[in-house]
Amino acid sequence: MWVVHIPSIEHRVGISHSTLGSLLLLLAVGAIAGMQLSGPLADRYGSRRMVILAGTGLSAAVLGPGFATNAWQLGAALVAFGFANGALDVSMNSQAVEAEQLYRRPIMSAFHGMFSVGGVVGSVVGAGTLALGLAPSVTLTAASLVGFGAVAICYRPLLPRIERHSDDDAAAEQAHGHFSAKVLALGALAFVLMLAEGVANDWSALQVKEDLGVSNAVAALSFGAFSAMMTVGRFTADRISAALGPVAVVRYGAMIASVGMLTVVLSGWLPLTLFGWALFGAGLSGCIPQIFTTAGNLGSGSAGTNMSRVVGLGYIGFLAGPATIGWATQIVPLTTAMLIPLLCVLVAALSAGVVRRDSSTTHRDHS
Repeated sequence: MWVVHIPSIEHRVGISHSTLGSLLLLLAVGAIAGMQLSGPLADRYGSRRMVILAGTGLSAAVLGPGFATNAWQLGAALVAFGFANGALDVSMNSQAVEAEQLYRRPIMSAFHGMFSVGGVVGSVVGAGTLALGLAPSVTLTAASLVGFGAVAICYRPLLPRIERHSDDDAAAEQAHGHFSAKVLALGALAFVLMLAEGVANDWSALQVKEDLGVSNAVAALSFGAFSAMMTVGRFTADRISAALGPVAVVRYGAMIASVGMLTVVLSGWLPLTLFGWALFGAGLSGCIPQIFTTAGNLGSGSAGTNMSRVVGLGYIGFLAGPATIGWATQIVPLTTAMLIPLLCVLVAALSAGVVRRDSSTTHRDHS
């Protein structure tokens, strides 16, 4: 809902694109801070409590951009919005790991699929209210009320904190507060995959428009194809993970994504290029959920902290991807710059073994 209102809010506040870019950086800083704080708090007080607090905070924070009247107010609002969003991102993924542990089968990708559905619904509703001429303050107030309602409805069904004791608890607590090699490896894998995803989000339509010379409306089909297959793939990845294991999901998913991006780079025909972007989305769709689940199962006493670090590193990649492509286009054409996400997914395919889990936390883990 925030994203579709960015142009309207930028116009109302009266800021330039460059100023907006700086303010969006503040949002990112707030998000990373929220991620790093919420993980240890989830470990200490339980992810259920943090989901409620972060969800309530996000529902309130979404009002800020809608009512900001100058750059300073918008900047403060985006820091708060980013902080709450980052805190919710980590805490709800931690809660999802706990739910998956009780189900004793993979369900994480389906949660991410619902995230994709929410993005589609929010963008469609936001576009509709803009077409009706409603002010962002009105629409974001409605979104805030929906958020508060969702928190109230979900409060009871969320899992309470479950104390788990195992033989490696002492080692986990000793490692608490430090980046382990496993966490760093998972974070690096999340970084390259989310970098590739960030490139698709921000540059897919521009790549098609520049490379094939089509209209803006036709070029937008590329991001639609990518997003649609990301959503579909997330609702099917759990079954694949249950049958073949998380390593296979990441390895073969990244390979499929590499074929899709290679198609985009080499194609000069619109249908084939759109197919390439769709294939790229399908391949990426199930990878990140496997990484988050592995991070959440690393230690009984530091699951939230591990999650916050991996999600944080991935989010940095998501932000770095679009910027990297922008810098690369100063040297090479945009389509050639797409070799960067191609390289990223190839690295991910080779590094897929990082998501292999211990037998105690694995449903079925074949490679």
